[in-house]
Amino acid sequence: MSTTAPSPAEPTSRPAPITISDRAASEVKRIVANKQIPDGYGLRVGVKGGGCSGMSYVLGFDKAREHDLHFEIDGITVYLDKRHGLYLMGTTVDYHDGLDARGFVFDNPNATQTCGCGSSFSA
Repeated sequence: MSTTAPSPAEPTSRPAPITISDRAASEVKRIVANKQIPDGYGLRVGVKGGGCSGMSYVLGFDKAREHDLHFEIDGITVYLDKRHGLYLMGTTVDYHDGLDARGFVFDNPNATQTCGCGSSFSA
């Protein structure tokens, strides 16, 4: 018996490993509307090597790729490389818009160390 993984264009039936706060979802939707993000693009959430703590977060708009899992979170198409799920499990993407901080932030329970800027971590 063989099972086939869903194609990147199909949402997976399992729960998303990340959550997006209401503030972050509102900001993503505002960006999609104002920047005219083309159809077929979704919000890519991931990690990459680098940064002062070893890994950096990735957040941007992209097309689906071969190893992606596809989720719908609060009406937002989210692509997550399945190889990054281990590092991001339980992470909340939030958005801050204050005098001392502005932008997307990641609350990652898997991070054992973070840098002062909050954009890199180690797990």
